[in-house]
Amino acid sequence: MAEHTASTDMGLGLMLALSAVAIIGAVVLYGGPTQLDRAWGFLVAIVAASLAVSAIHLFDG
Repeated sequence: MAEHTASTDMGLGLMLALSAVAIIGAVVLYGGPTQLDRAWGFLVAIVAASLAVSAIHLFDG
């Protein structure tokens, strides 16, 4: 009997979505009106980028 495994692109989709969030965070980091807004942009960019890399590795199968 042949074994059949289903493959999904969930890791790729999550990576693309989180990359878009990271880019938005980087835009806020660059153009935020206050220092606090820029700090939040940095936080969002770093966390989203880390999760994007993690998503590829978690769903690599």
